[in-house]
Amino acid sequence: MEGAQVTTAELEFDGLRRTFGTVTALDGLTFAVPAGQVFGFLGPNGAGKTTTMRAIFGVASLDAGQIRWRGEPVAEQARQRFGYMPEERGLYPSMKLLEQIEYFAMLHDMPAAAARKAATHWLRRLGLGDREDARVDALSHGNQQRAQLAAALVHDPELLVLDEPFAGLDPGGVDDMSAILADRARAGVTVLFSSHQLDLVEDICEAVAIIHHGRLVVSGLVADLQRGERPRLAVRVGGDPGGDWAAAMPAQLGEIETVRAGTVLFALSPGADSQQILDIARAAGTVEHFSFEARRLSEVFRHATGASVGQAEAEHAAAARAAGAPEAGGRTTAGVTR
Repeated sequence: MEGAQVTTAELEFDGLRRTFGTVTALDGLTFAVPAGQVFGFLGPNGAGKTTTMRAIFGVASLDAGQIRWRGEPVAEQARQRFGYMPEERGLYPSMKLLEQIEYFAMLHDMPAAAARKAATHWLRRLGLGDREDARVDALSHGNQQRAQLAAALVHDPELLVLDEPFAGLDPGGVDDMSAILADRARAGVTVLFSSHQLDLVEDICEAVAIIHHGRLVVSGLVADLQRGERPRLAVRVGGDPGGDWAAAMPAQLGEIETVRAGTVLFALSPGADSQQILDIARAAGTVEHFSFEARRLSEVFRHATGASVGQAEAEHAAAARAAGAPEAGGRTTAGVTR
């Protein structure tokens, strides 16, 4: 299943394949990421997201396929214009925060004065202006996440790649991180982030690619995926906790998906008139609720794969243990590959 296609691609993944022993991490993975959008790269843990992101930076090698940036295979010169926030901690724990972010800027060939100015700007922008002299290991988990983002942003990258940036953040941290990503996308930066928490991030990204077993299972605009091929309508009639009134609905209008606490969820047939359903509900009693309901991205995943995200993660973990597969990828630091 796919939603509407997104705009002209900046970053392209074409037929990526990678195996670790008997475990297939990437199996012909193909999708594209446009500029000017916050693009979610989603799927259960073990689906191949981190391997894909590390391959952008040459940290993980590919058995086959190609990654292109603006139509050309990704080269080391292009990577200098990329920003990377790895899932694992990539900062030096005993180093002072401002000095560290300044150091990462200079690794991207920024002059010392410009590096200090940029590091100061991003630490203040991320709410860390009063922690410039703090050691990284003295920061809270959320502030370490902010520091890693500062390291990825300090050299003003054209491509921003973030691996599980929302993991472990409280709601305020999620909101702050989301605002930064949206701001960068509006500035024309290509923003790609991964997450296994599909429902958490569905309001953050405009478009997504969802993978399972190293393969693309669904992609497109979030609004299109949530709407689906058949719009869903939720209706509740007062005094009818079982939704029995819906038995009078003609089959050509749609079908009942679920009844929850008196709310009947319909999958409408193509061309069905929701006003007819409202008329039937009104004839049965007082209509307490009547609205279209979006699908959650976890539902989209389950419909495409036949498994929940949790089931898929358990399956991936069991397969990796059985195969004795090693950890994919290599040592990375925030914003820089090693």
